[in-house]
Amino acid sequence: MDLSQARFYAILDTGYVPRSRWSKVCRALIDGGADIIQMRAKTERPPERRALLEEILPLFSETRSTTPPLVINDDIDLALSHPGLGLHVGQDDMPATEARRLLGPDRILGLSTHSREQVARAIALGTGVLSYFAVGPVFATLTKPGYRAVGLELVAHVANLRPEFPFFCIGGINRGNVYQVVAAGVRRVVAVSDILCDPYPAAAVRAMRTLLES
Repeated sequence: MDLSQARFYAILDTGYVPRSRWSKVCRALIDGGADIIQMRAKTERPPERRALLEEILPLFSETRSTTPPLVINDDIDLALSHPGLGLHVGQDDMPATEARRLLGPDRILGLSTHSREQVARAIALGTGVLSYFAVGPVFATLTKPGYRAVGLELVAHVANLRPEFPFFCIGGINRGNVYQVVAAGVRRVVAVSDILCDPYPAAAVRAMRTLLES
């Protein structure tokens, strides 16, 4: 799937969104104009993750041509349970090459990177394996408390490499500091808490898109 025009990547995370608001927030991310949405449920057991997915799947089938792709975080079995779902893996998860083998050639596959070396390996995998990769955490974030912020220097370094496929910056990015990421040469970002903790997430997504496109 071509993500070359994607700008804002949203994450629907159980760490921020209670079950009672799960579908409502997902709908808001779609309505706000998120270009891609990842479902992340790190602490839930497989049956719970499946139930969370089943709850939001109808939102992605209502108007298939206008809804963003849905990516599953680090659960290959769940990603394979329905046609068209993508997968995102981290450095300590299933190897990207194995994930691509299982997913086949057409589904979205993303990989997290946290250093110049990991970025170089991701770029070397190329579009035959990856659809995109993520760089971060750019700023310190409670979402990834065990990771040291990589800073804007790495962002600028990757931007200068001009990879042949998209990369997104992630980690501590919000509407107050996204201009720093743009100044470093990147207009593709992931924002989590800034969007999910806003009482009006659709408006928050629209505001972020405006900042990225201005």
